[in-house]
Amino acid sequence: MAKTIQRFVLIILPLFVAVIFLDSLRYKFTDAPETQVIFGLLDGWAASWGAAGLFGHTGLFSQYVIGSAELIASTSLLIGFIPELRRLQVIGAALGLAVMTGAISFHLFTPLGIDPNQDGGGLFMAACGVWLSCIVLLALKRQEALAIGCGLIRLLIQTPAR
Repeated sequence: MAKTIQRFVLIILPLFVAVIFLDSLRYKFTDAPETQVIFGLLDGWAASWGAAGLFGHTGLFSQYVIGSAELIASTSLLIGFIPELRRLQVIGAALGLAVMTGAISFHLFTPLGIDPNQDGGGLFMAACGVWLSCIVLLALKRQEALAIGCGLIRLLIQTPAR
């Protein structure tokens, strides 16, 4: 019974995260008014700290950069359904977790707030749902996540041959 539930969760969560991310791309990549409000508020806040343009159209954290990260995460989650490429789901979940940690933090700790588009906090709740889903995916795939993490550490601290 537990294996059946786990198998179901390992199908539903990546699909949920991918759908949320892919749905948001139509706003980010078309410069929709909702996106302009969010990234405009964030850029104004960054400007008050001396980092004007950080969230602007060509900024380090522009809607296009964030949207591209969400596209990569959702693509990794979906391609990870191919058994030989299942580790991509770990990478997609980790990237999704990073993006959503930033999104939730900006909602909570900047003037953006929980309801910047007067949608009843729906955008914030979706971010929280994706964040939790990514954590659960990483927990369920912890062996693969650990293997990927150890491989990256080995690459970073590898000493040259003598």
